[in-house]
Amino acid sequence: MEIQAETPAKKPKRLTSVVWNHFERVRKADACYAVCVHCQKKLSGSSNSGTTHLRNHLMRCLKRSNFDVSQILAAKRKRKDDTVSIANVNYEDVQRKEDNPIPIAYKFDQEPKMEETVNLGSVKFDQERSRFDLARMIMLHDYPPTMVEHVGFKIFVKNLQPMFEVMTTSVIESDCLTIYAKERQKVFEILRNLPGRISVSAGMWWSPENTEYVSLTANYIDDQWKLQKKILNFLTLESSQTEDSLSDLIIKCLIDWDVDRKLFSLTLDDFSSYNHIKEWFSQNRPVLKNGELFDIRCSSHLIKSLMKDTMESLKPMTEKIRESIRYVKSAMSIQEKFNEFGQQASVNTSKSLFLDNSIRWNSTYFMLESAIEHRGAFYLLQEHDQHYTMFLSDQEWNWVVSVTSLMKLLVEVTFVFSQSNYPTANIYFPEICDVHIQLIDYCKSPDDFIRSLAEKMKGKFDKYWGKCGSALAIPAILDPRFKMKLVEYYYKQIYDSDAPDRIREVSEGVRELFNEYSSEPGSGDTESTQSNGLVGTGNVVRDRLRGFDKFLNETGNQQSGVSDLDKYLEEPVFPRNHDFNILNWWKVHTPRYPILSMMARDILGIPVSTLTPELAFHSGGRVVDHHLRTVDPDIRQALICGQDWLKMEPEDTNTSSLAVVPLAVELT
Repeated sequence: MEIQAETPAKKPKRLTSVVWNHFERVRKADACYAVCVHCQKKLSGSSNSGTTHLRNHLMRCLKRSNFDVSQILAAKRKRKDDTVSIANVNYEDVQRKEDNPIPIAYKFDQEPKMEETVNLGSVKFDQERSRFDLARMIMLHDYPPTMVEHVGFKIFVKNLQPMFEVMTTSVIESDCLTIYAKERQKVFEILRNLPGRISVSAGMWWSPENTEYVSLTANYIDDQWKLQKKILNFLTLESSQTEDSLSDLIIKCLIDWDVDRKLFSLTLDDFSSYNHIKEWFSQNRPVLKNGELFDIRCSSHLIKSLMKDTMESLKPMTEKIRESIRYVKSAMSIQEKFNEFGQQASVNTSKSLFLDNSIRWNSTYFMLESAIEHRGAFYLLQEHDQHYTMFLSDQEWNWVVSVTSLMKLLVEVTFVFSQSNYPTANIYFPEICDVHIQLIDYCKSPDDFIRSLAEKMKGKFDKYWGKCGSALAIPAILDPRFKMKLVEYYYKQIYDSDAPDRIREVSEGVRELFNEYSSEPGSGDTESTQSNGLVGTGNVVRDRLRGFDKFLNETGNQQSGVSDLDKYLEEPVFPRNHDFNILNWWKVHTPRYPILSMMARDILGIPVSTLTPELAFHSGGRVVDHHLRTVDPDIRQALICGQDWLKMEPEDTNTSSLAVVPLAVELT
C-alpha cells in the first residue's frame, strides 16, 4: 500500500534504542512506520512491534555502507555484569566483506551539541567524558588543539564512533583550561603538604619571533624520598618588561602557589642579576644561612658558556678542518690516497673522518678528535697534493690538540649531568672541581693563545664558583660516600696553601646550617613518632608533645654529646658504587639522623642544572613549538603545565598497565 502523505510523528518519549539513529518514525492515521534513512524501506514502527526486526534490517542494510555496528549490537547479548576491556578487543576479527565499500558523505556540525549522554541500547556513550578524554590526549601528547578541525581527524572519529560530536578548537581549548584548573589544585595540595622545602628553577624560552618566555618549575623530594619536579607557570614576557618587573612577576607566581614560605633556593639559567628577588625574600620570608644557598646558577649553562669560548677560539682552525674533510671525501681517488697516507704515517685508529653538526657542540668535538687522529695523513696529503690548500700549520694543530683536551672534559661533565639516574645536587661538586683544576693548569700555560683562552674562561668560572661554591660543596658532604673527605681532596688541589682555611669555612657553614635546622620548631619530630601515635592526632596534643620532643632531643644530645651531624661525619664513608641511590640511603637512615635527614632532603633537591638531556649538548636555547606560539598565553600555559602534570600520573607507561575501563563505553 502506497503512503500518500507522511508527517513526522510526535515523540511522546525519547527513543533510546540505537536503531532509531538510522530510522525516522512517521505516522499515518493510526499506523506508525519506521523509515530507514539509508534505503527508505518502510517497516513497522509501532511500540508494540519492538525493535528486533529493525535491528535485523539494520544489519543487512548497513553491510552495504561504511558503517559496521556488529560490535555494538553484539554487546547487547553479553551479560550486564561483564566489563568491556579495550585492550582485549581483537581488531583483526572485524573484517569487511565488501571489497569496494560505498563511500558516505559526512556533514559535520561546527557547533557542539548539548546532549551529554546517549544510550545505545545496553551500551552507554558519554559525550562529555569522551570530550575531556580528547582534551587530555591533546595536552598529554602536545598535539595542537586545531587538530579537532582537521578533515582527516573528523572522518576518523566519525567512523570510530558516529555518536561523538567533534568540538571546535575554542571548545577544546576551554576543556583544556578546565582540566588545567583541576590538575593545578592537585599540584597545589601536593606542594602544600610536602614534608620539606621546595627549590624553584627558572628557565628562559624563545621563539623565532623574538618573544621571550619564562618557565618556573618546583623541585622537591617527596615523603617517599623520590626526586620530583612540576612546572608551576609558563609566562609570556612583554617586550617592555624590565628585570625588576620580571622579578616581581616571579615573586607573585610563587606567592600564588603558596610556596614562598617554604622556598629553599631559586636556580636561574644564566648570570643575570635577580638581586631584587633575593632581597625581597630576605626581608619578607625566612631564608637559611643568610641566603647563601638561595641564589643558584645552572651548572650546565656554565659548561655551555665555557664550551662556546673554546669553539670561538678554534673557529679558524675548525673551518680548515671541515674543508679538509670535505676535500678528502670529495672523490673516491682522494679518499683512497688519504688512506694510503694514513698507513704510511702509521695512523692506527678506528675513528673515521666526518663532518660535524654545527648546532651540536659535542659533534664538533668528536669531529676535531677524529681529525687529530689522522693528523699524520693530513701532513702527507699536504706534501703530495697541490690542490689541498686548507691545511693547518704545526702551531694550529698544537692549539687544536690542547683545546680539544679541555673540550673533552666539558663533554664528559655534561654527559654526567644529563645522563644521571638520580640528578640530585651531590653529583655536581666533583665534576665542577675537575673543570676548576684544569682551568687553573691551563692558566699557567706558556703559550699565549692557550693562556689567554684559559683566563677568559676562568673569569666566568670564578663568578659562578663565588656564587655557587657552597651550594655545590654542602650536598657533596651529605653524600655518605664522600662527606668532608671529598672537599678536603679537591680544595687541597684548588687552593694549595689556603686549603685549610677554605675547608674550615665549609665545615663551619655546614654546622651553621645544621644548627638552624635543629632550632626550628618541630625539628625533633620524626616520621616514626608521628605514625606510632606518640605525637597524637589532635592539634592540642600534638602541640604539647612537640615541645616534649624538642626537650627530649636537646637533653639526648647533651647526654651523648654527639649531634646528628657529628655522628654522621665521624662514621666511615659508605663504599662507592655506580648503582648507589643517595635518596634510598637517606630514607633508610632517617631514624638514625632525624634532623640531618631533614636538611639532606632540602639540599639534595636543589636543581643545580636546569637543562634537559636533549638540550645539554645543543648550542641554541629552548624554543617554543609553533602551535604553542599561536595560542593565547593562558592556553599556552595550560597546555605546557598540563602536559607536565598529566604525564606524571602513571608510573608505568606501558599500555597494558593503563586503566582503560571506563573511557567512553561501559555496560549498564
